[in-house]
Amino acid sequence: MLLGAAPPSQAAPDRGPIAKIRYSEYGIPHIIAKDYRGLGYGYGYASASDNLCTLAETYVTVNAQRSRFFGPDAPAESGITTANNSLNSDLHFQRIKSEKIIRDYFKSASRNVRDLARGFAEGYNRLLRSDKVSDPECAGADWLRPITERDVFRYVYAVALLSGSGALIDETVGAQPPSGTSAKAETESGPDALVNAVQGIQGAQGSDHSNGSNAIAIGSRGAKSANSVLLANPHFPWQGALRFWQSHLTIPGELNVSGASLAGLPVIAIGHNADVAWSHTVSTAANLGLFRVETVPGSPTKYLVDGEPQSMTREKVSVQVRKDDGSIGTVTRTLWSTEYGPVVNGVSGVSLPWGESAHVLRDANARNFRLLDAWLGLGKSSSVQDIRSTLSSTLGIPWTNTVAVDGTGSSLYSGIEVVPHVTDEKAEECSTDLGAEVFSGTGVSILDGSRASCDWGTDPSAPEPGLLGPDDLPTLIRKDYTANANNAPWLANPAEPLTNYPRVVGPVGGPLSLRAQQALHTVQRRLDGTDGLPGTGFTSKRLRGVLFADKSRAAELTEDDVRDLCAALPHGQAPSGEGPVDARAACRALERWEGDYRLDSRGSLLFSRFVTRLSSVPGGPWRVPFDPAQPLTTPNTLAVDRTEVQTAFGDAIRDLSAADVPVNGRLGDNQYVTRGGEQIPIHGAPHELGVLNVITPTWTDDGNTDVVHGSSFIQVVEFDGRKAPQAHSLLAYSQSADPNSPHYADQTELYSAGTWVQERFTEREIRSSPELRVVTLSGRGGADR
Repeated sequence: MLLGAAPPSQAAPDRGPIAKIRYSEYGIPHIIAKDYRGLGYGYGYASASDNLCTLAETYVTVNAQRSRFFGPDAPAESGITTANNSLNSDLHFQRIKSEKIIRDYFKSASRNVRDLARGFAEGYNRLLRSDKVSDPECAGADWLRPITERDVFRYVYAVALLSGSGALIDETVGAQPPSGTSAKAETESGPDALVNAVQGIQGAQGSDHSNGSNAIAIGSRGAKSANSVLLANPHFPWQGALRFWQSHLTIPGELNVSGASLAGLPVIAIGHNADVAWSHTVSTAANLGLFRVETVPGSPTKYLVDGEPQSMTREKVSVQVRKDDGSIGTVTRTLWSTEYGPVVNGVSGVSLPWGESAHVLRDANARNFRLLDAWLGLGKSSSVQDIRSTLSSTLGIPWTNTVAVDGTGSSLYSGIEVVPHVTDEKAEECSTDLGAEVFSGTGVSILDGSRASCDWGTDPSAPEPGLLGPDDLPTLIRKDYTANANNAPWLANPAEPLTNYPRVVGPVGGPLSLRAQQALHTVQRRLDGTDGLPGTGFTSKRLRGVLFADKSRAAELTEDDVRDLCAALPHGQAPSGEGPVDARAACRALERWEGDYRLDSRGSLLFSRFVTRLSSVPGGPWRVPFDPAQPLTTPNTLAVDRTEVQTAFGDAIRDLSAADVPVNGRLGDNQYVTRGGEQIPIHGAPHELGVLNVITPTWTDDGNTDVVHGSSFIQVVEFDGRKAPQAHSLLAYSQSADPNSPHYADQTELYSAGTWVQERFTEREIRSSPELRVVTLSGRGGADR
């Protein structure tokens, strides 16, 4: 028996990891092994088979070698870094390597996680040795190399830092003390600029290219003919280090879980087992904070804490760089840090000068080595209470909420994640003048680092100092539903608002994005039977249909307003930045448009450009502002008599005209992704349109170009009392980034057509796949079969 264990008396010497991979339709692997090392081995081999070049470049990034292979001025990898160039990226990751953080990670992780990482590296390297590199992106490249389990942990750690120090790479590696010994700090930027900058790095409300998600968990009181149904719908990049990859992982008697994760994470991050299904959504929590420290006069690399001078840590970091002539040189930079964390020189272009004071960053995930253990625990859960217990005991989820259902009909929303222990009282007592306004607007603290009492607090239930304990983080379990679309926790279900959590987690009573409004309206109307569809309650089919209806909340809110706007235009002429424009055809197009972003919709592209232009209207385009007493219906009513609103409409018309796109152009003709030279039309719309199925193309002078971001791995799981859950899924960009793979565009074509893949979870389902292909891997180099 391949995966069976011999009796102790007959135990054989270690033959290395063993795994069996059974592929079903669309290249979905069902990986089975007798232990975690074997499971990681199969995962590493299979994920590299589909996305070798993407993974290989990721390992170049986290090993601080981009400048060596691509040059210091080459773009940084845009998924796991925000660096302006490869040199800054390398300095950041070399600092992590120099501080031996990954060594600590390796020591802190559980044995199961270490075995997964070791096996993953062995499987990845096995694929390299197999001479099966078909992707021209890296075939024969000098940066394609074997990896170790440390490389696996480096990538996992980079994922954990995404919403913290990973979002301020240029600002940390670029921070240098002022020249001279008596330099004074320049005037700090105003709070409004800094609030906007911090909101930009948080991205919690799902702006166009930020990571986001929808998750809807329907319990037994909201499900029709079932116990529960879950929609998982993350919005992530379509290329690069944050690509999702789908798999089914089994260790008999230990683990049996199906779903997807980022391709370099050998676990299931979003998925289901036989008893529970869960997803994650990017949260509103501030996972980082700043401290302002007073420097010692004449010595800007020393700072005061309770009046006592402390020396900053000075670290020389060196990276190899490729010169213009092809030779390899070295760049060395001195980086500075304090007991709180590294010094920063600003936030996203807003300067925080270093002089009489300096600002330093503390990342709540800097010692979070628990991420993979948390996801393994979720995969073994049997109820939403188990999920909550795992989230609490590991406190390893770095920057997301969790939304889940179980087979008994309970739904869960949980905001248990890694959050700084900054209570509202601590912020009130310790915020700097600038920090008080930034904290109110964003939840990101700027505390007085000159007082030791202003450091982050400690909770005995947290696994490390400085973090809020799970009891201080919001959780809701209900039988009707819970949902999140990157909105603050308070409206996970409007029937039971959550209010007892600190500002650092998110605002209480704050406005919802139009997408979050759409999610909650969609659920409630279905439960009430007021959505124009037959009956009430959700089935898997109905929940899938709701997502792909591609309805726009922005269109629903403004339908009458646009009609009034058109009626108010003199002689059908709209103002624009380049003079009046004939708006009559545009008005007719919007009058006939049904407010959706399906492939055949006409007028949707015009409306999308209009909403984009409206975002620049000073003070916003609405007559009725947001009212926390009516969070699902405000703001509303376009101020159609304002010149700025009318000009936004005229400019939108000119945008389409310049791109040679008709105002009633068909969406599918003008929004697509290119695969193998073929354009595959893509339905959906950008976040700001209030469409659940987020799709983000790039608008240029030629109109929409290829889709780069949006709905990625989508899964709907239904528990209906059968022995096994019924799951349907789609990986919008398909399993493989290799243009020579048969799974480079197959699911993308399904996504375009609105067709779902019915998952195979049970042994009977897997074995009955008409496309079943089996690969057996022996760690001692046995032939693949």
